[in-house]
Amino acid sequence: MPVASDVTAPTGTTTARSPLLSWLAVTAVTLGIFSLVTTEILPIGLLTAIAADFRISDGTTGLMMTLPGLLAAVAAPTVTVATARIDRRLMLCALILLLALANFLAAAAPVFWLVLVSRVLVGITIGGFWSIGAGLADRLVRPESAGRATAMIFSAVPLGSVLGVPAGTFLGDLAGWRAAFLAMGVLTTAVFLLLLLLVPALPAVRPTRLAALRALLRGGRTRFALLTTFLIVLAHFGAYTYVTPFLRHVTHAGPGSVTVFLLVYGAAGVLGNFLGGAALTRYPRATFGAAAGALAGATLLLPVFGRWEGGAIALLIVWGAAYGAVPVSSQTWFARSAPHAPEAAAVLFTASFQATISLGALVGGVVVDHTAPSAVMLLGGVTAALAALTVWRYKARRGPAEGRVASGAREGGRHER
Repeated sequence: MPVASDVTAPTGTTTARSPLLSWLAVTAVTLGIFSLVTTEILPIGLLTAIAADFRISDGTTGLMMTLPGLLAAVAAPTVTVATARIDRRLMLCALILLLALANFLAAAAPVFWLVLVSRVLVGITIGGFWSIGAGLADRLVRPESAGRATAMIFSAVPLGSVLGVPAGTFLGDLAGWRAAFLAMGVLTTAVFLLLLLLVPALPAVRPTRLAALRALLRGGRTRFALLTTFLIVLAHFGAYTYVTPFLRHVTHAGPGSVTVFLLVYGAAGVLGNFLGGAALTRYPRATFGAAAGALAGATLLLPVFGRWEGGAIALLIVWGAAYGAVPVSSQTWFARSAPHAPEAAAVLFTASFQATISLGALVGGVVVDHTAPSAVMLLGGVTAALAALTVWRYKARRGPAEGRVASGAREGGRHER
């Protein structure tokens, strides 16, 4: 999958390590991303239980999704630039330890505002870890293996949905929602030890500066990536954050069925991630547009066919597969907009993605509190349709030769034709 990579590795960074140790390091970073993704979206499966425990509305509980995205958007450029000269291995370890602390705090919080404090810590971790860790593949393995290593790291995104969220929801049903956060705290502590032991020293070799970020924002392809990311992520998280209330109140699914539904959704997301990644090389705009269109169709039809469990699960499969292709599609466009400044592109990707997660959860919370879960699905569908239209119009304006977009990576960041 063509995604952004971190700064170019110094000569000899990986050559002195055996392939086994190199891939173990990649596995440790992958588990770090998995912990981030799972912790961030864990409240989705536990939303109803958390709201009932603190006697607050589903929309208010949705702040658990809003705050991390908002803080991550700020932390992505701030942490990356402020720590630009610090060894990246030390930064990954420090950030994942902060994530463990956040999970333990959420598990023990006696009042909701302390839960929100923990989510602030989650946001800081996401912004810093994603911007630094998402593109480390070519510094951990040999150049010929960098593509496979990058695909492995990004597979943690859908795996957070297919394994993390359903497992957390199942544990929450058995032992309470706090047990799910406690388990994530233990897992994240184990990941910290793996990062400490397996990842080699990674001294910063090309510090990211604010000037590089400002320069990227002037590029047409970067602005396209920002707009499409904003629309599709707003659509998805505005609706998906409140999928549990929808399944409980509209589909009338029991707790066990909701867990199964989320598991099936996540499995479809894994499939969509790999299919989308394979298609992006030749058809980047078509892949992005198809994902947005399928997501729009699934969410628009849920209020109609999601009243029955069969219809709901069929549409969740379509939704999961569609969204599975979104993160890699978005990251690809950011990477190709700035092949000369990969870490800066990763920062913009992280900041825009996380800010929109925050906004989507916030808008969805307002809608669900004042209307009904079905209205959130309709809003998500309309917004996803706008994303698909934006991709189509961009293609029509820029020309039909999809495959030639890849030449941007060879042109050193020049704007598309």
